[in-house]
Amino acid sequence: MSSQPAAPRFNLRLASGLLGVLLAAIMAGLNNRVPGLALADVQGALGFARDDASWLNTAYAAGELAAMPFAMWFAITFSLRSFHLAMLAAAVCLSALMPLVQDLHLLISLRAVQGLCSGTFIPMLMGAALGLLPPSVRLHGLALYALTATFSPNVALWLAALCVDRLEDWRWVYWHVIPIGLLAMGLVAWGLPQKPAVPTRLREGDWLGMALGIPGLALLVIGLDQGVRLDWFRSPLVVASLLLGTVLTVLFLVSELRHPAPFVRLQILERRNLWLGFTVFVLLLMISTTAVVLPANFLGALQGFRLAQTSALGLVVGLPQLLLGSCVALLLYQRWIDARHVFAAGLACIAAACWLGSGITSEWMVAQLVRAEVLYAAGLPMAIVSLLFLATSAVQPVEGAYVAGIVNTLRALGSVLGGAVIGQLLVVRTRFHNEMLLDQAGHTLARLPSAGSGLPALAETVAREASVLAAADVYRVFGLLALLLIPVVLKLQCMAPPAVRARDAALPPAHEAATGANP
Repeated sequence: MSSQPAAPRFNLRLASGLLGVLLAAIMAGLNNRVPGLALADVQGALGFARDDASWLNTAYAAGELAAMPFAMWFAITFSLRSFHLAMLAAAVCLSALMPLVQDLHLLISLRAVQGLCSGTFIPMLMGAALGLLPPSVRLHGLALYALTATFSPNVALWLAALCVDRLEDWRWVYWHVIPIGLLAMGLVAWGLPQKPAVPTRLREGDWLGMALGIPGLALLVIGLDQGVRLDWFRSPLVVASLLLGTVLTVLFLVSELRHPAPFVRLQILERRNLWLGFTVFVLLLMISTTAVVLPANFLGALQGFRLAQTSALGLVVGLPQLLLGSCVALLLYQRWIDARHVFAAGLACIAAACWLGSGITSEWMVAQLVRAEVLYAAGLPMAIVSLLFLATSAVQPVEGAYVAGIVNTLRALGSVLGGAVIGQLLVVRTRFHNEMLLDQAGHTLARLPSAGSGLPALAETVAREASVLAAADVYRVFGLLALLLIPVVLKLQCMAPPAVRARDAALPPAHEAATGANP
């Protein structure tokens, strides 16, 4: 058996370097969400049409997903520290440059490149947590990784409001990450150990697979992200993107399976906790979209609220994650705790939050949503940290690079897919409720004299109520999905905490301990 290189000793310097990697991953999440939330202000300032400006979000998401399967391979080849600093410097420079660009096509191209650079940060955070942290604190590293799914997307709502309503300058939508990026660069440069590059790996890479995978994954994002706006299969662009993206992605996976030195080792998915856990992870990320994005969009469309008026929802969910993730990690370190039960309890909290949200009416404001948001804040870290623990416990630290690539590719795909599913559900159910309400109102008005004068007000009322009923349906669908995942989660293999596994592995076999035999 080949010896595994020892991880560097965990100390203040290494902790600072890992903090820099965390800040970069948070920066990537903010780079994704904040410009999207403030897109109306950006397009208004630059004079872009709404449909054209929507490609700014799509370009970033496509670049981010395309980078994730390959990030850790390049980090190992060029050393984690050097590769991370190069990508971080590029992302910061692009953030500084983009507000100065007036041409839409150039801005879309820069957003795609920024997504490609930022898409490497989150896999490197997981890879660093699995590869550099000792078992005694590894779960806390995974809890910090969970912040990229529970903290960044939710706090982004408040940051977007700060940029456009308080600072009153849309350029801060891009510039706000520069201080975070510079601080992350300093911490990474000082704290992470500099390992030698391994240029010989460049001859071993699956370059055909990469040539298939990058455009394939990017096309899938384009089809999913633009599908609702362009009405899916009625759009030749969406059809071509989804069809060609699926074919190229399948060919990429086949190439990875056959290659002796793949970027992503798909064979590890044969383990139950990985293939089943990652399937649940994608669905969980779709469900988590209902936490802040759905109510914020609802209040914006129905009540005319600006970002500043709904930002409290993001803070209620996002800020507690700074502590709750580590609290869940501490809980999972207890030998008597079954992570599957913690996971199931988190899903139950999320289902309860969806049930509360399904009672939404046209009179609801932020205050009526707070109870549901508190349940989301408790349920999300319980579910996500437990899932990461159950999945990563099934692999060795040397396999962490492969797991990081798979997890984060699915993470990005799940977020895009969740937005597409919610958008399509809202369109379909709004149309259904609109037709039903109009049909009922039409029968009533037909029996009333002088009914024609009230038709405009009636149409407005019906449209509003149809939107409310559609949002309630979305909550019900995802709440039911969260409940259905609970028995699936209980089918995962129970895993002991890493410290307990290490201690058990160090003990002599039972018969040797009983007889006093020497090895």
